[in-house]
Amino acid sequence: MRRLALAILLASGLTAAHAQETPQNATPAPEAPPVVVAQPPQNASNTAAPPVIEAPPPPVAPKPKAATVAPPKPEIPPGPPPPARSLTAIIRVLDKVTAETMRFAAPVGRRVRYKTLIFVVKACETRGEKDPLPRPSAYVVIDSEPLALPGQAAPPAKEIYRGWMFATAPGLHPFEHPVYDAWLEECTDAPIQF
Repeated sequence: MRRLALAILLASGLTAAHAQETPQNATPAPEAPPVVVAQPPQNASNTAAPPVIEAPPPPVAPKPKAATVAPPKPEIPPGPPPPARSLTAIIRVLDKVTAETMRFAAPVGRRVRYKTLIFVVKACETRGEKDPLPRPSAYVVIDSEPLALPGQAAPPAKEIYRGWMFATAPGLHPFEHPVYDAWLEECTDAPIQF
């Protein structure tokens, strides 16, 4: 019993002396886990074994986080098929003064003249080509280029329309001219016979 009391006094004396030596501005050292001293039974004799000091339990390692699995990406449905490109646009023009109509083929990328109008088809494509009602459309540039009078230079060309023409909606495009009206009839790759 004496030994035990002596051990406790020595342990408390060391910590008190250590506390006096530590400067006030210093950060305190982390505290050690408490030491548990086993008490000998009350009826034990002085020849009892020295007290057993138990070690603190080992730290428990944190459980690893479960691996997160990214949710599968939803399948994107396929879009509509790309439109079929054609090499030629069939255009119909109406002269409002004479009531004359003219149907002609305009190859993509080539200039085609009708009286004072110059047509240049940039693209001609058809969506739903196998449908009973296909939807042809063409990107057309129309210039007004009056013919040169004898002995005079031709006036410069002036762009009067640039945009898409739709065969299923001929009134949708904003081509407005006081003398002429024009619209797309179809897009084709077949040889043209009028």
